[in-house]
Amino acid sequence: MRLIPFLLAALLAPLSAQAQQSSAQEKPRWTLVIHGGAGTIQKDKITPEQEASVRAGLEAALAAGSKVLEAGGDSLDAVQAAVQVLEDDPHFNAGRGAVFTWEGRNELDSAIMD
Repeated sequence: MRLIPFLLAALLAPLSAQAQQSSAQEKPRWTLVIHGGAGTIQKDKITPEQEASVRAGLEAALAAGSKVLEAGGDSLDAVQAAVQVLEDDPHFNAGRGAVFTWEGRNELDSAIMD
């Protein structure tokens, strides 16, 4: 009975080494995910033109972050580039599109952790 775990390990070890070797040769991949802010956009409440404008803003943010990553930049710079686009777009709950408080002011805070 004690021989079974040893044999199993001996059989699986070469497979593990082969998997590690092939994954080291692959190009690294990345994923960029964005979020347009709090709230809900109901399709029956916006025109097709407004929807296209919102989608264009999201695509611009993804493009800005993707450009950084494709050029070999790091994730922190990519996130900052994407967020800056969202902050400059009035459609999103950040920067220029921020929701007002009950006092009629914008209270904004942001942070990036490295």
